[in-house]
Amino acid sequence: MNSSYHRHVAFPSELGNSTSRQLHGTSPALVIPVGSTEQHGPHLPLDTDTRIAVAVARGVADRLTAADHDSGWMLAPPIGYGASGEHESFPGTVSIGTSALRLLLVEFGRSAATWARRLVFVNGHGGNVEAMAAAVALLRYEGRDAAWCSCGVKDADAHAGHTETSVLLHISPEVVRTDEVVPGNRAPLAELLPAMRNGGVAAVSELGVLGDPTTATATDGERLFAEMVEGCLRRITRWEPDRDGMLT
Repeated sequence: MNSSYHRHVAFPSELGNSTSRQLHGTSPALVIPVGSTEQHGPHLPLDTDTRIAVAVARGVADRLTAADHDSGWMLAPPIGYGASGEHESFPGTVSIGTSALRLLLVEFGRSAATWARRLVFVNGHGGNVEAMAAAVALLRYEGRDAAWCSCGVKDADAHAGHTETSVLLHISPEVVRTDEVVPGNRAPLAELLPAMRNGGVAAVSELGVLGDPTTATATDGERLFAEMVEGCLRRITRWEPDRDGMLT
């Protein structure tokens, strides 16, 4: 046996920066950000959902670790592609669809659960919910301690509007093209869904924006981001998954 491989080393906070030796003999809990690569209007980057999911997941993992240094919470590298078919008429969007995302999440969970004691997926894109619920329900049925939560806030607009633009102005201001910010379709999402089911987001917004990003501010973004982190943290700490593995 190679004794140098098994000697004690400091427990890492991020899976991607870790070595196998650092994880030997441990059983960490893993926080996995899940986002998308899809259009977010002319002013936000394609990885907006992934950026938000990563930032929220990191904030949650840091808070959990600060509360209990022996808890062993780790941040996993993000899953940056999701089910984004409603945005496929816009250049840059890469959607793997619900079936492929479901399979990816299931196989991810099966593999990671061989060494991690608990898995929580932090979702940053609404289009991923169907795959997320199905995948985590199966993982739990198979006996794995998995769950998921979303980066949601109360009264958020639908896409690339005030909410997401404000959060990006807070966490990644350098990527927001403020000179390209223009209002999108501000009708309630429920009114837009029938047309979107047939023609995607482009059927209701030529720019791909649902909401009004012109009102976004970094101050609002700080508040909204804190609400996202607090919401996920509260649900993860309580750990009461419903039948689909969603934390309530």
